[in-house]
Amino acid sequence: MMSQRRGIHLDQSELLCKKGCGFYGNTAWQGLCSKCWREENQREKQKQIQEDWALAERLQREEEEAYASRQQKTQSQPSITPFSKFEERKTKEKSSKVNTVTKFFIPSTKTPPKKDAAPFDPQSSPSPSSSTSRKSSVDSDIATREFIDFLKPLKSGREIFKQCRAFTETMVYKRDIGADELSECVQDFYQNLSERLQTQFKGSSDQVECIMDEVEKYIMTRLYKEAFCPETTDDEKKDLAIQKRIRALHWVTIEMLCVPVDEEIPEVSDSVVKAITDVIEMDSKRVPKNKLGCITRCSKHIFNAIKVSKKEAASADDFLPTLIYIVLKANPPRLHSNIQYITRFCNPSRLMTGEDGYYFTNLCCAVAFIEKLDGQSLNLSSEEFELYMSGQASPNWPLTSGAAASSSNSALSQVHKRLDLLTGLGERQERVIEKARQLESDLIDWTDEVEQKVQSVLESFPPDMQNPPAPTASGAAAASSAIDSDNVENELLPPPLQPQVFAG
Repeated sequence: MMSQRRGIHLDQSELLCKKGCGFYGNTAWQGLCSKCWREENQREKQKQIQEDWALAERLQREEEEAYASRQQKTQSQPSITPFSKFEERKTKEKSSKVNTVTKFFIPSTKTPPKKDAAPFDPQSSPSPSSSTSRKSSVDSDIATREFIDFLKPLKSGREIFKQCRAFTETMVYKRDIGADELSECVQDFYQNLSERLQTQFKGSSDQVECIMDEVEKYIMTRLYKEAFCPETTDDEKKDLAIQKRIRALHWVTIEMLCVPVDEEIPEVSDSVVKAITDVIEMDSKRVPKNKLGCITRCSKHIFNAIKVSKKEAASADDFLPTLIYIVLKANPPRLHSNIQYITRFCNPSRLMTGEDGYYFTNLCCAVAFIEKLDGQSLNLSSEEFELYMSGQASPNWPLTSGAAASSSNSALSQVHKRLDLLTGLGERQERVIEKARQLESDLIDWTDEVEQKVQSVLESFPPDMQNPPAPTASGAAAASSAIDSDNVENELLPPPLQPQVFAG
């Protein structure tokens, strides 16, 4: 049966970018890496901007032509002066509206704060939970101090901090923009700062990467409230949908996914629990790098569980089904929001290469597989899959209706086996009861025999020997003085020999 299972197979080439650049792709970017996705997105946006400009210019020309024609008509009718002034004022208003539309398509490099909006202060701004606001403020303060301490030894540390602080303050005022636009702003800042650092620290890519990690930690800790699961997206709705989907798939077993893990082994069971804990812990982190770290630790525990179970190194074909099984068992909170947060605001170089990028890409594939999971994926018929999903049946107890009829022979054989087992157990029980009764009879006979022997011993001794008189004080003294009664003639013995000096 197990040999016929096709299992879950994913070619490693499917994890790479569809453009063939060699970096890891992402389902959220239509299979592209972050670099190719940004280039493609920039081209589409540039094309859209040009189309919008052309539309705005055409509308403005039409309005100008309509205004000119109306002006000629009003000049030909001088007697209606008040109405002509009204028309002139109306055309001016339309002209101002056209200019407003034109300005709308002009990209703005600076978005000033609203007049009625004060600078963002986590402690003073209203929030559904004051404790959450206080925690966010404390985390921001800690991140700021740690970032300043990190930059102190660097010559350009002060300039880097000023740029990062100015950027975060600007982004706070842009809280109403879409998530994709906010992501683009953050990624542009990462790229520009990285290029400047590459120019400053020539040949030291490790130092530049270390600085960018700290920059990401500082920026995203301060922007976490605005960047994670923003109200302008449907992330929360998708979180609930995925959570409901995973909850409905609670019946999926290890055998259905062909997972090469034996949870009966204590070390394997411990690794599975740690993997589940790590993927759940991802939601408690604020920095994209730390969320990726949780995914990496989870994946390493999975590889260890497979290695111990198979007693050999794990392969990629073993890893993905096991990761799917871990996600189904864990049902991580806000899974979609966490994946989108990492996708939008993580340092792009970390997602394109390295073990973090590989494990994150596999997690995205696992979630996509769960969303599209069907009976064929689990080697089940569509009827069985629907019965399991609706809760009308379970792999642990017999099916109903047509599915039950198809498996009636195997069910009857199982019933006969259990009846034979019960018959054997009944015979064994009767033998045990018979031997227990025999043991009880033997114990009664043995008790009677012991009592008879004790009674015969007691009868063999006279009553006076059985109860000897208690010794008195004088009797005790006489007994002690009679210890040497056998040595009465000791006084007649000669004196002991004295030592003498022998001469000779």
